[in-house]
Amino acid sequence: MFLKFNLKSVLVATLAVFSVSVQGQDLLARQAPIDKKMRAIDSVSLQRLIGNELLDNPAGDLYQEWSNQHVHHYNVKLPEEYKIDLRNFCMPTPSRKITSKYGWRRSFGRFHYGIDVKVYTGDTIFAAFDGKIRVVRYERSGYGKYVIIRHPNGLETVYAHLSKQLVTEDQIVKAGQPIGLGGNTGRSSGSHLHFETRFLGRAINPAEMFDFEAQDIVRDYYVFRSSKNKSVAKSGGGVHRVKSGESLSSIAAKRGTTIDRLCKLNGITRKTILRPGQILRYS
Repeated sequence: MFLKFNLKSVLVATLAVFSVSVQGQDLLARQAPIDKKMRAIDSVSLQRLIGNELLDNPAGDLYQEWSNQHVHHYNVKLPEEYKIDLRNFCMPTPSRKITSKYGWRRSFGRFHYGIDVKVYTGDTIFAAFDGKIRVVRYERSGYGKYVIIRHPNGLETVYAHLSKQLVTEDQIVKAGQPIGLGGNTGRSSGSHLHFETRFLGRAINPAEMFDFEAQDIVRDYYVFRSSKNKSVAKSGGGVHRVKSGESLSSIAAKRGTTIDRLCKLNGITRKTILRPGQILRYS
């Protein structure tokens, strides 16, 4: 009788323990997705926090100062080489028509440090990358109403001849956020967007980064090199430094490409006069 009672007690206790164990496993199973979701939320929050800090002081490791007054940077030490991330971009305008390219303007006797894109007064202009608004000003004899944004990738982008600025200085913006309206203010002969890309104040041909006709970036990364104070695009090493006496025809033959390809990659025409030392992309 005593033995039977003990066996029964042990059996009941074992079943109770097993039941608790199963319930515990079920609870853990139900909790696992919740824990995973919480970790995901924590990860997103951390990424957002890091992103906000980067935007509060974009490219702080490169730029030693923040000014709402100075448009350009002078006496800045340039790194020998710097890789600029062009991903997560937005085209500043859906317009595909280029009215004036980067380079020397013989008719005006001065250098054109950006690209002019045809837009109409009132057309929305967008931030090219996430960043922080550094300058919102008006320049009667030059840019007209313009906006300058500094980005975490090291670039500063300039949007000029606007009819209206939609942002304020020190404001944080996201890629694709409206920052102004197209216009014809300042030194301008018609409604258009003057768009510049600069690195530590040094102008870079926007066509090396943005393909307005294709509405896309040219590559995911752009490598800036300070050798001889020039910026050089890196695309699998496909760059050529023009030598005295060379022509588009001779360069195309030497590099195994075509004149049309050279023109498209460098934003030039067959009539463009080449200068010794000039850098041309061929691939």
